[in-house]
Amino acid sequence: MTSLAPSPSSSPSSTKAAVTQFETRHIVTFEETNVVGNVYYANYFSWQGRCRELFLQRHAPELLAELEAGELRMVTAHASCDFLDEFRAFDEVLIRMQLLAFIPFGLSLGFEYSALGAAGQPGDVVARGRQDLKFLRRHGDSWQLAQLSRVSPSLASVLGAETP
Repeated sequence: MTSLAPSPSSSPSSTKAAVTQFETRHIVTFEETNVVGNVYYANYFSWQGRCRELFLQRHAPELLAELEAGELRMVTAHASCDFLDEFRAFDEVLIRMQLLAFIPFGLSLGFEYSALGAAGQPGDVVARGRQDLKFLRRHGDSWQLAQLSRVSPSLASVLGAETP
């Protein structure tokens, strides 16, 4: 399940509000846990990627098409995660992604992992993560860094980026 939240500062108008947050839910399985029973740390990075890709599927399908065609690369320049608590098998997790900043040739995204309670409401934050992405476009046999507004004008627009 995914949902979007427009910018809280936006007012109703004919212009489309920038998407400031994207979220998805996940149920932990035994496959994702270690011998101690908690979620193995590498899975948090996998969940970051899944959340990011679901966002792109919904808001930038043309970018995904270029990635699949081999004309564009989206590389993770940085990934981190701070663990405050732990998840266990069959915990329901809410993963929230938000745009932290536009960086040269890419984006910085923040992630927050919360446990969902019985009523489906987010509980305590279990972990926080960050990912910096860079975009490269194929030019013949080489790859060159590319500005987001030139890579995907629709994604830049959805995120509220200024386009040249």
